[in-house]
Amino acid sequence: MEDIITRTRTGKAWTKIPIESKMVPKISREDRRPEKPVLKCHKCGSTSHLANTCTKKTKINEVKVIEEVQCTEEKEESDLDSEVSEDTPVEDYTIENITAFFEVTEVHTNLPQYSEDCHNLINIQDARMYKAKPARGKGYTAGASFITSILMNDIEAKVNLETGAFCTCVGKDYLQVILPEWKNHLLPIEDVQFSSASNNMYPLGILDTNIVFSNPEGSIRMKKEIVVMDNCTSQHIILGDDYLNIYGIDINNHKDRYFTIGENKRKKFAFSNMCKQISIVSSKKDTY
Repeated sequence: MEDIITRTRTGKAWTKIPIESKMVPKISREDRRPEKPVLKCHKCGSTSHLANTCTKKTKINEVKVIEEVQCTEEKEESDLDSEVSEDTPVEDYTIENITAFFEVTEVHTNLPQYSEDCHNLINIQDARMYKAKPARGKGYTAGASFITSILMNDIEAKVNLETGAFCTCVGKDYLQVILPEWKNHLLPIEDVQFSSASNNMYPLGILDTNIVFSNPEGSIRMKKEIVVMDNCTSQHIILGDDYLNIYGIDINNHKDRYFTIGENKRKKFAFSNMCKQISIVSSKKDTY
């Protein structure tokens, strides 16, 4: 009877015996978080920066193959079916001295490439037009200048962003309109010669002044030295490549024509509508 009570556990409370194989270990809150992937530069493999800011050069292999084939002095004609005799050297029927020289060069793939005559023409594509093509023989009518408005001494003036001009200059007649007392602020200039596409330019001096490009998001002021010309007939200030390069002025001639100043490419400055330089004059005269 005692054996039956012991086996059936009669009169005793039932307790659940835990199974070690079914016990789930407790996971902390930090362990439940997914592991973040480690960002690496795909150019050099460093984790301190990404590929868009990588300063290391990309190495590519440039293969130069120089084939040097030495022709034998005497060639004997024979049938293709004839067997080669033992006295005939094997070298007469093989290509000799073919060597390849490999050079590893460091190339900046993001730099602009120069157009030279020695470059082979490969992968030629037709340029895409972003605007309607003018009629045949009227291609010159599609041109436009880069004239915009500025403030010089709180007076509105016109300035032309001329990438073909070597220096910034202005004619004395136009300067007299926007700044009548310009002679009092004129600095002397060295004995230098200026020339345009049509004739020589005669400098009178240098005007050190400030100009302001207005923008609703924030205007920009620049300090410039403008060369005053005696025989310049332009009715605007010519902003040459000297200050375009110094202040980093980039002209965008895409679908929307605008320019940016410095590293801030989101702040865009528009050009004026009065940009046509050519006026077609009829040669017919009125007859009575």
